Amino acid sequence: MSLYAARGGADLEISPAEMESLLGEALGKLGERKRVLVVPPDITRLHSRAGELTQYASKYVGDRLKAVLPALGTHAAMSPGQLTRMFGDMSQSLFHIHNWRTDIETLGEVPVEFIEQQSEGKLHFAWPAQVNRMVARGNFDLILSVGQVVPHEVIGMANYNKNILVGTGGREGINRSHYLGAVYGMERIMGRADNPVRRVLNYAADRFLKDMPIVYVQTVVARAADGGLAVRGLFIGDNAECFERAAELSLEVNFEMLDEPLQKTVVYLDPHEFHSTWLGNKAVYRTRMALADGAELVVLAPAVKEFGEDRTIDALIRKYGYRGTPATLEAVEKNADLAAELGAAAHLIHGSSEGRFRITWCPGHLTREEVESVGFAYSDLDEMLRRYDPAKLHQGFNRVDGEEIFFVANPGLGLWAHRNRFKDG
Repeated sequence: MSLYAARGGADLEISPAEMESLLGEALGKLGERKRVLVVPPDITRLHSRAGELTQYASKYVGDRLKAVLPALGTHAAMSPGQLTRMFGDMSQSLFHIHNWRTDIETLGEVPVEFIEQQSEGKLHFAWPAQVNRMVARGNFDLILSVGQVVPHEVIGMANYNKNILVGTGGREGINRSHYLGAVYGMERIMGRADNPVRRVLNYAADRFLKDMPIVYVQTVVARAADGGLAVRGLFIGDNAECFERAAELSLEVNFEMLDEPLQKTVVYLDPHEFHSTWLGNKAVYRTRMALADGAELVVLAPAVKEFGEDRTIDALIRKYGYRGTPATLEAVEKNADLAAELGAAAHLIHGSSEGRFRITWCPGHLTREEVESVGFAYSDLDEMLRRYDPAKLHQGFNRVDGEEIFFVANPGLGLWAHRNRFKDG
């Protein structure tokens, strides 16, 4: 068990050439591998630099790269245009699509007793450790799991074994891990590397992934002083240390603790990344601990056209809406369709303000009726873009026509909280 490369710092800016060099150095330490699989994130993590790192790996190993499996989780498959945007001129014949409902194998189970303990007695099921069949049976002698460590609503800090066990995971495992996080409490998890969901994944990884040749390539990306993005860290290894060091750095550069709660926050959702509320509700997750009681969150979402990227989940969101934890838990108890899709139930809890603040969606391709039917407020996108032009706003506090707002250019890159709401779990 080793750490093959580690470079990081809050003021560091790792160049593309240095990233390529560090990855090459790490791969050199591994010795020759003949069948390589790369598991990067999808287009929703475009800024992770995983696309470039996958290209560097391909260049290094050449025809020994046998497949690339984007860790879609529940997300829609990437289009040819998205593959080109993220992975450049790599041959698209290398890329495979993960189907979280059908294309999986169960490696083992985390026992009921452990889930009961981690959920504080609220949940009573085992957790299946599921992965894509290609990961389980592809006979690879190197699996490069590439991704970004950043605060996350379900797992506290994204990536590490989540990329395999959730990103290439199955319906039951994804649903149950998301529901565990929601029942335990999102605000008790976000920004914490150690939490019940992570402990479940670690339990599974220690027992069921231990014989797989997985090496984790973890980036930390933060906003630079000029408003652009900078790679602050790159950690490569086959044990928990690379994740733990990346998580420590991510908390330093991706987490902003505010002195006062925010009264009005405007979040912009990049049209290249966000096409659904399933993804776009990161605007809610990542800012909720910073918002004052009675505050307003305005979500500018030019490309959002649906609620769930999966048809079944989209229908469930439309049926049950973002009504808060008590209503969602009751709906799970009384309705077999929602009980069968606990990940959707978790998302409905995560996306609700619990009546504490107002969420105003401004989507490019959903109607007022659709938005209001699921429990959100609605405003016209064009009108709100004129009022809050992302091109004229800078990250953080702005004054617009005498009104003070807090602007977030990309919610996926950080976590914001007021210290009174960021409490120990």
